[in-house]
Formats: sequence, structure tokens, C-alpha cells
Amino acid sequence: MLLLLTSLGLAQGFRGLALYTPYPSQSVRLGETVNLPITLKGYNLPPQTVQVRVAELAQGWKASLLGGGRVVSAVYVLPDGEQSLSLRLEPPPNVRPGTYRFRLLAEGSGVRAELPLTLTLGQVLPKRLSLETELPVLKGTPTAGFRYRVTLKNESDQDLLANLEADAPENFRVSFSTAFGGQEVNSLPLKAGESKDLEVQVTPPRQVEAKVYAVTLRALAGETKAELVVNLDITGQVELSLTTPEGRLSGRAYAGRENPIKLVVKNTGSAPAENLELSASEPSGWEVKFEPDKLEKLAPGAESEVTAKIKPSPRAVAGDYMLTLRASAGSAQASADYRVTVQTSTLWGLIGVALIAVAVGAVGFAVSRFGRR
Repeated sequence: MLLLLTSLGLAQGFRGLALYTPYPSQSVRLGETVNLPITLKGYNLPPQTVQVRVAELAQGWKASLLGGGRVVSAVYVLPDGEQSLSLRLEPPPNVRPGTYRFRLLAEGSGVRAELPLTLTLGQVLPKRLSLETELPVLKGTPTAGFRYRVTLKNESDQDLLANLEADAPENFRVSFSTAFGGQEVNSLPLKAGESKDLEVQVTPPRQVEAKVYAVTLRALAGETKAELVVNLDITGQVELSLTTPEGRLSGRAYAGRENPIKLVVKNTGSAPAENLELSASEPSGWEVKFEPDKLEKLAPGAESEVTAKIKPSPRAVAGDYMLTLRASAGSAQASADYRVTVQTSTLWGLIGVALIAVAVGAVGFAVSRFGRR
């Protein structure tokens, strides 16, 4: 009513003081010390000192007017200016539930303003927490980031310490952190009526089956708790691996010959791999063929054996060479670097030895026959 009259009077050239607080009548906990924000404003007044005091105080209560962190009894108000104060009301030790009334008075040069206040003790809100999110269902592959923006609110008039926990499927990891990339937390203090934003990250295992999973988020403060269920709609993902049956990625080969190598292709993902193709990057002049060169379908967790037929160039000299073997199905791909040690044919080695022997024999024969002449 005071604010309404003040606004109407101001519109008609009101001259005087206004004294107000946002909530002049409220319920508080039994035994709680109350701090009320007070605003004193002058309208169409010259600069002056205004005396402020508690004109009516409930029996046994203590009252203090604070300005700038100190006890004050007067404030200086500039023309159309305002000052902010804090009224501290402290109940007696044996205070009982009930309604208690107070009155604040401000007096200046020929002007005054009053502010009646009412506190009701013992009628307080029970402890209550809430958890909310705008996007309770997220969809993605097992390697996608499932991040939920969650709001935790203290809906009571008491300060609370909320502990955070989650119920998730086996091998799922859940972490709570303050919003906007903040620090990871497992508890959070909340003032009465305060809300805080959290980021909840859920990390499923890589080999999880493609389906919808539910995770229950929970905030607890004593016997008070709030729960929120979020869902992960995990879609299938193909993951490939390529190696040899023994796991050894090296072998020998002869130049100009076709050398077979056994390979194992495995789908370690959660979705079937379709139209899987095999290819290779080989040195110049080499040939690599696969048998088979394509697999129509490879189920999750399944593996298949293929043969890579590697034929080094006939002109390849003895030594080590690297080639890359690949398996791909859509965007999924696996590769293996295979080292090939090229050897020359033993036939050509024997021919070389024979030629050397013939040459040595011919020289010996010539020496024995013509050496004395």
C-alpha cells in the first residue's frame, strides 16, 4: 500500500519520504536472526539528514540498523536520492512460535515515513530440492559426449548442502560439474531459494549394446531428496580391427612371387559392418590381392579370416619394405602397417655359385695347361 500511494503521489508532485522493504511480512524459522534490506528515498526534498529508528519492537527482541556494515541512527539523503540500510532483528533465546510486529520510523525536516513489519515464527517451508533439465533424452554413438544441463534448486527457506549421486547401468560413468566447464563436484551448498546449473556427463562403455539406457540423477540433503531420470539413446557403431592370427605384422616374401599372408578382420563395435572392403598401399611395382576382397556383412563381435596375396616387384632388391593394409566399411576403418622382408630366389643364388665355380675351374685349367710355356 505504501509503495502504491508513493507512486501515485509522485505522479502528482509528491513531496516527502518513502521507507520500504521488498517483503514486509514473512515467515521465518524459529530462533532465526533476520536481516531485512531497507530503502529510504526522498522525493522533491532538499538535501538533509534523516533520523531512522525502530519505533516499535517486539518484547525481548534486539534490533540494529546497519549502513555500510556499521550501526547507524541517521542517513543523509540528497535531492531525489536514496539510501540502503539493513535491519537486523534478533529473537530472544526462548522465543515461541507466533506473529511478532515491528515498526520502523524515518523523520526529516517536516517529513516522516513509517514501515510496519511482521514476522511469523514457526511457519516455514519444509526442506525441498528439485532437479530439472530441458533435454532429458540424448541420442548418439557410444563414443559421443552425453552431457545434460541440469538445474538444482533449493525450494525451501533453509540453506542446504546437497550431495549428488547417480544410479547408472554397469560400467557407465557419471560425473557432476558446475556449469560452463567448471570443476567436478559431488556436493553443492545451496542458500534458501537458490538455484544452480550443473553439467552432468554420462560416459558409456565402448562395447555397449545399441539401445536406450536410463540413468537416475539424485540430490540429497538429509532425508530430503530430488530425482531426475535422463535417457541415453545409444545408436550402433562399427569399429574394425585388422591383424594377423598370431598378431605378428611382419613376414618374408620372394621378389616376383605371390606370397600369401593370413589376416583377421574383426568388428569390435555395436553395429554390423556392411559392404566391408579390403585394400592396400604398396611400394611401386608391387601387387596385393585379397581373397575375398569384400565381406557383405560382419556382425558385432564377429571376425573373418582373409588372405592377402603379396607379390613384390621382380626387380625388388633384398631388404625390408612397408605396406599398409586396410579394412573399411562406410566411415569405419582399420589399418595395419605390415613389414615385408624381401629375399632373392635361391635358384639365382645357385646359378651364381655355379658360374663362379665354372670361372674358377676355367682359370685353373688354363694355368695348368699353359703355365709352363
